[in-house]
Amino acid sequence: MNVGILSDTHNFLDSRIPSLFAGVDHILHAGDIGMPSILSKLQSIAPVTAVAGNTDDPGHRYPLTARIDLGSTSFLLHHIVNPQNLTTDLQRSILRETPDVVVFGHTHEFSAETVGDVLFFNPGFAGGGVPRYDRSVAIITLDANGVSWKKILL
Repeated sequence: MNVGILSDTHNFLDSRIPSLFAGVDHILHAGDIGMPSILSKLQSIAPVTAVAGNTDDPGHRYPLTARIDLGSTSFLLHHIVNPQNLTTDLQRSILRETPDVVVFGHTHEFSAETVGDVLFFNPGFAGGGVPRYDRSVAIITLDANGVSWKKILL
């Protein structure tokens, strides 16, 4: 199973993303989405699970945190996460939900770090208009060997 991962689109969906995510089974968006039309465009590729980021309009009513099981792997999505200094609320969510992977954004920088038994995964910045950041998305592959990923520069 392949999962497209992105964050921080900031109301900009790169025209290459549909072809890069062609054939993925699900898409996870870790916040700072922008308008709901971004999610509609992603839905035309594959089912989407998304959470709100700190710049998203609360009127869009995106959830702050989401959990989804894809195959035998559980994901928890939340926008602002510091794997080395989790908030009390996020610690509780992780204990309650027991995810294999926590997907987040906010920093605009790719990272993949395992803490304990949990992979903390940030696909980087997929939006436009912030030239000091490399732009990237990722594909996570779930198979008999576990979880692997590929960072894709835009």
